[in-house]
Amino acid sequence: MKLGIIIYSTDAETVWNAFRLGVFSLKQGDKVKAFLLAKGVECENIAHDKFNVKEQMQLFIDEGGEILACGSCLQIRNSQGTELCPLSTMKDLYEIIRDSDKVISI
Repeated sequence: MKLGIIIYSTDAETVWNAFRLGVFSLKQGDKVKAFLLAKGVECENIAHDKFNVKEQMQLFIDEGGEILACGSCLQIRNSQGTELCPLSTMKDLYEIIRDSDKVISI
């Protein structure tokens, strides 16, 4: 299955669980892409003592997942893409939605 995960939250537990689901799905042999939208582009910087978001994001990448971050949303925040979350476009989001068997948004 191809799974698309759209993340627009900065709630540590929510984002952590989204990437946990992504890691689990990748381990089942699925292809998974995550698109960070709106506040979601800030998730790499979430610091929480119980929910290590950045660690889950790295596990997601290590298992073969792909993370893309909305370029416009980053620009609004005077930020740029990173190696973990490269800058992307609405075209990339559209392609994730078009090509996925299932899409969830969190």
